[in-house]
Amino acid sequence: MTDAPIRPEARSPRGFADRRGRDLIAERRLVTRVSAVYERWGFEPLDTGAFEYADALGKFLPDADRPNEGVFALQDDPDEEGNGEWMALRYDLTAPLARFAAQNWETLPKPFRRYAFGPVWRNEKPGPGRFREFVQCDADTVGSDRPEADAEIIAMACEGLQSAGLASDQAVIRVSNRKLFDGLFEAGGVEDAGQKLTALRAIDKYDRLGWEGVVALLGEGRLDESGDYTKGAQLPPKVIAAIEGFLASANSSDLSRADTLKAVSLSGSIGVIGESALNELAAIDAALNAMKVDQASVRFDPTIVRGLEYYTGAVFEAELLLETTDDKGRAVRFGSIGGGGRYDDLVARFTGERLPATGFSFGVSRLASALRAAGRGGEDAVRGPVVVIVFSEADMQHYLDAVSELRSAGIAAELYLGRAGMKAQMKYADRRGAPAVVILGGDEIAAGQVTVKDLDAGRALAAGISDNEAWKAERPGQVVAARADLVATIRRIVDAPHTDA
Repeated sequence: MTDAPIRPEARSPRGFADRRGRDLIAERRLVTRVSAVYERWGFEPLDTGAFEYADALGKFLPDADRPNEGVFALQDDPDEEGNGEWMALRYDLTAPLARFAAQNWETLPKPFRRYAFGPVWRNEKPGPGRFREFVQCDADTVGSDRPEADAEIIAMACEGLQSAGLASDQAVIRVSNRKLFDGLFEAGGVEDAGQKLTALRAIDKYDRLGWEGVVALLGEGRLDESGDYTKGAQLPPKVIAAIEGFLASANSSDLSRADTLKAVSLSGSIGVIGESALNELAAIDAALNAMKVDQASVRFDPTIVRGLEYYTGAVFEAELLLETTDDKGRAVRFGSIGGGGRYDDLVARFTGERLPATGFSFGVSRLASALRAAGRGGEDAVRGPVVVIVFSEADMQHYLDAVSELRSAGIAAELYLGRAGMKAQMKYADRRGAPAVVILGGDEIAAGQVTVKDLDAGRALAAGISDNEAWKAERPGQVVAARADLVATIRRIVDAPHTDA
């Protein structure tokens, strides 16, 4: 008697998702549309590898509380001296850009304007809607310290959101400046860099946790619903009170950008650094007004800080306002669908010289999921190929001729290559999302005809027929055409307006 083979359990790693046609097509369509906006604004494409040397990522990591610093890393093969460098999967598309700019700055046009898209990886705790692998689409300007460069990125992001299918009132980009908090910390005597970063990451959760959750993270720490404890920034009570007043100063949705700046300036001491931040935001506001970006699309919001450490000035956060629900009809809040800001010190890690930069990143995977949750997935429904039904081995040449004609005409088509009967093949075509099936039985071949079932029309018509016998009698969506008219008949079906039934 032999032991049964040990078989691994078929399972996906936590935080990684398998995605089929619908999700992939939706994401690719978003990337195509947003990339077209980036190119129209004068940004060139750039593709960097998935891995970077770990020291190139440095301290600017998304989750410093984890032992491996929030990234997936591995050690390269040893070199001639026996040393193997550590490499890590990129956690965003900005750090690789900083490395590329430092490595190639002498040969690049200045400022350097690039866009990029692709998957990124973060070794963080996964959760609902929070994955360890997801797709981003970025645009950045490296080499300009002008606030107009920030304003241009913001205005372009607004156009990108509209190209993705969102109306002007379905998303808003909230803008602030990290130096506002630098000034506030300076005025409160907080000098420790670790305290500052922990505090900023706490404030970044304001929209999700509210003040009650944030104040715990600004103080001793917070125990969340899962039982995980997060150590707090341990700020002095007077600084926590100042932050509360600061956040409340412009917490009114009807303030214009200029009104928000005025409210912040009157909220208390923000020091010289904070005053310079207000001046930069005022210049951004003037440029946005000149580009006719309305107040509802871009708002100033001092609660926006962004969680990554490398931001040095203006920061942006795109928030989805569209109502979304899960598969059970319950309301779901997606919140941020993109963000960015100014990072003037990132390239300097390699060169020692400060090089200003600013950019914005769309969370493509998140935006696609949000649109689907809002019932906007119809246009991204997978429309499969036309399926040619197989009846007899003896007539295989007829089937191959038909599928070849359709493909030559630019129509996606496939020949059924299973061994099932007619009923199962029809079910297969329906599950593939096929717009039509081609039927070439013996009678059709002898008569020089072809039967075409318009599955799109059949689904729509069948929805209004409750009686099975009536459905069989009416044969919704089925037509008979001359064999020579196969391509034209299929073309009319494929080119007709289509929605996901």
